[in-house]
Amino acid sequence: MKKSVQPYLHFDENCREAMQYYQSLFGGDLELMSIGESPSKEEFPSKLHHQIMHASLINEDFNLMASDMCGQGPLHQGNSVQLSLDCSSEDEINKLYQQMIDGGKVEQELGEQFWGALFAMVIDKFGVRWMLSYDKNQHETG
Repeated sequence: MKKSVQPYLHFDENCREAMQYYQSLFGGDLELMSIGESPSKEEFPSKLHHQIMHASLINEDFNLMASDMCGQGPLHQGNSVQLSLDCSSEDEINKLYQQMIDGGKVEQELGEQFWGALFAMVIDKFGVRWMLSYDKNQHETG
């Protein structure tokens, strides 16, 4: 079994904007395919052709995939999914935290935790829940 999980996010007609935002945060290569650009475009009403059928943001650390709902009914943002991101430095966690709270909502302030990590929980401006962590002890010992 592989040790990584590839999150797949769904958006309500703003997948392109969200994935470009995540690319600005995390870097990497972003690929976007609209319904109108796909081989199966004839299977969808033309009013949906602008929606993103599949998006993939790949960097050295992870692959984040997403799409618009593409006629599958309404999107219901819930609290059952969070994305946990282990940061590589104090600078990185501070920068990501500040960027994500701009237009987002703080669920737990960034701060030192009893287990020795800097940790925060944020809901970004697209309603996606993030857990940011930087374990000082793990990075100091290698």
